[in-house]
Amino acid sequence: MLPPPETVRVTTPRVACDGAGEIAAALGHPRVWLQIDETGYVDCGYCDRRFVLVGGPADGTDQSGLKDHGDGAGR
Repeated sequence: MLPPPETVRVTTPRVACDGAGEIAAALGHPRVWLQIDETGYVDCGYCDRRFVLVGGPADGTDQSGLKDHGDGAGR
């Protein structure tokens, strides 16, 4: 499996992603809200950015070994 383009450690299980970061927000994607479940991480369905819950089961693990896990951009 390929690692996600970017991994962001967060402190809340509900996160927003608009694709902004190193690029201007206008060049990103529509803002979506994602929910981290018991796996401890979620991937954005638009940009594949991975959000990992600090202290969760996926925190501190090799991210390339985890399956793609999206809440889905349309959910």
